[in-house]
Amino acid sequence: MTDSDDPPADPSHGPSDPDINDLLAKLDALSDTVDEGHEREKVRQTISLVERMPGSAAFTTRITKYTSRDMAEAFVGAVLFSLPLLVEGGVFEIAVWFAATTPGGVPVFLIAHVGFVLVMTAGLLYFADFRHIEVRHPILGVIPRRYAGILLVSLVTSVFMLFLWGRLHEGGPTAIEQVGRVAIVWAAAAFGASLGDILPGESQGEDIYDIDIDFDRDDERRD
Repeated sequence: MTDSDDPPADPSHGPSDPDINDLLAKLDALSDTVDEGHEREKVRQTISLVERMPGSAAFTTRITKYTSRDMAEAFVGAVLFSLPLLVEGGVFEIAVWFAATTPGGVPVFLIAHVGFVLVMTAGLLYFADFRHIEVRHPILGVIPRRYAGILLVSLVTSVFMLFLWGRLHEGGPTAIEQVGRVAIVWAAAAFGASLGDILPGESQGEDIYDIDIDFDRDDERRD
């Protein structure tokens, strides 16, 4: 029989020349369909086993879960990168510049800076190619959980550190200047949080989304 006589590949069975990434994609899809927590854990264990197979680069490059450990790593990265700015007087000067440049009462440079933080964080996570990060179960179907988590952790860390070190209210700043100080430190903290989260690779532990599902199912069973 010649190659031309071979039966065509069945699309329902996946690609004609599958690799490990195709298998991992199938397992990910399976983990979203199983109902019981122990079944989902079995699928996770299988995924972990496949990732550690010889020749698989997924173990070092692929991130699918978002766990509480990822949030802790983001917090550590945010603290490390924000600490140098907490002792810099330049933060105050830039905040004054943000507050002073308000054509029509709109702090345009402050708004542009916040936009820069949002774009920079997204770029580090999804376009800088440090890791292949899969977006699963986004908030409201749009916002990636890891993206929102890093922004929130770094923002809370910035406010907390500025307040703790007495830098948020020092010198009697206006409200816009205070926001500006937070925004400046937030830029460094978001950068550090992103790197602290993704550089170590995928964290061990249960995905936060799976924990929430289990809680909901437990409540339904009690009802």
